[in-house]
Amino acid sequence: MFNRPRGQGGEGEAQFAPGDLVRHRRYGYRGLVVALDVTFSGSESWYQSNNTQPKRNQPWYHVFVHGSHQTTYAAQDSLMEEAQPAPIEHPLLGAFFSSFVGARYVRNDRPWELIQ
Repeated sequence: MFNRPRGQGGEGEAQFAPGDLVRHRRYGYRGLVVALDVTFSGSESWYQSNNTQPKRNQPWYHVFVHGSHQTTYAAQDSLMEEAQPAPIEHPLLGAFFSSFVGARYVRNDRPWELIQ
């Protein structure tokens, strides 16, 4: 699926993979990467309404927010590796991940696009 070690992406390369635990740099929430886009693929109106407007030409991640029903769409430079990886709570977790092994989740084959 995704073989690059976490945190080893060069500029423009994905630093995180589905199953990685992350923390948002500005807002501090813990999250779980579900899917990624090589570059921004949201709508123009959503981008314009985003307070920070990170660069579009970088990987963007669909992230389950721990302890909530929220899923966010965050730019790579807005995220960092979670320093204390632990399981998260999210109602859609079981639909996309089969288990928690070591410090990451194991992603199943269900396409993310089906729920969008």
